[in-house]
Amino acid sequence: MHRNSAATVSGPVLVIGSGLLGASVGLGLSVQGVETWVSDISPTTEAVAADIGAGRSLARLVEQVGPESARADIDPQLVVVATPPDVAAHTVAQALEDYPQAAVVDIASVKEPVLLALRETGADLSRYIGTHPMSGREKSGPVAARGELFMSRPWVICEHDDVAPETVRLARGLATDLGANVATMDVQEHDATVALISHVPQVMSSLLASRLRETPLESLSLAGQGLRDTTRIAASDPGLWVQILSANARPVVETLYGVREDLNRLIATLERPTADGARLDIAELMTEGNDGVARIPGKHGGAPKAFSALTVLVDDTPGQIARLLAEVGEIGVNVEDMRMEHSQGQPVGMVEISVVPTARDGLVHELTERGWKIAE
Repeated sequence: MHRNSAATVSGPVLVIGSGLLGASVGLGLSVQGVETWVSDISPTTEAVAADIGAGRSLARLVEQVGPESARADIDPQLVVVATPPDVAAHTVAQALEDYPQAAVVDIASVKEPVLLALRETGADLSRYIGTHPMSGREKSGPVAARGELFMSRPWVICEHDDVAPETVRLARGLATDLGANVATMDVQEHDATVALISHVPQVMSSLLASRLRETPLESLSLAGQGLRDTTRIAASDPGLWVQILSANARPVVETLYGVREDLNRLIATLERPTADGARLDIAELMTEGNDGVARIPGKHGGAPKAFSALTVLVDDTPGQIARLLAEVGEIGVNVEDMRMEHSQGQPVGMVEISVVPTARDGLVHELTERGWKIAE
């Protein structure tokens, strides 16, 4: 295994918390030849992380040489705290004490509560900085870890008044070494931002999905992609979200106040749908949503662009989607986005392909000539 000569982090690195994110950090660093160690409160989780190559097990070293010698033997350059938000501050404080020469970063999804709790401990905050990789998967645990999990994803670095430049350098280096795009915010801005773009969407998805609990199955069989899209993240781990929402309650509530105002406005309008101005108010609410969606950055993080979509009917058999994409490539059209929906009760899938508007008509003609069925 060869060291990445362009990497900032030389190691050793100790990753405390060997779940999805922690093990992914370990894998990403280990594959670059960085000496990496993993630790977890669960011996099984730590052992699995070590077995998949995320790093060497700290517990095994402690068994061999004892805790004091183990700390001296590792002497980490960097400690990455990848524990849940409710124990992140305590874990960081302990790491700062145990490894007095190391920089310590945490990757919890909330930042201000961790920093405030650490200030109360009197810890040396020159060696600490909060960070947040905006990455994840629908699965959890080290078996779901991927070394490329952070590739081209945002990684927020939250500087504070006491942090030393070298600590900031290592935090930024960790992110860039793992292929992430570094963003800088203070802790308050970070928590307000993730409340809007991550935490409230989770709440809204869960609230909508909870309405389905008593819905007859024959009614749910009529559900289309819209319901699936808006409830997908409602399947997230409740235990994790208890911690996240509790830790970031104030920014979440501030955003929900605005949602409540819009919801009350819509309810009042729909209670009298034929009143003067009611239809205009409904249209304005929908248009405001259009405006918001249009501001979400588009492909490659640039300004959003308008694409044209076409829906191709695909037999639900192996290799059909691959053949479709291959033929689109042969035609010379780039697929800007794609999503798939199954047809209820039919062995057919509907693949929606987004392309630049000028390419749509030609693509429809070429695919039709090749025998594909297009649902205009």
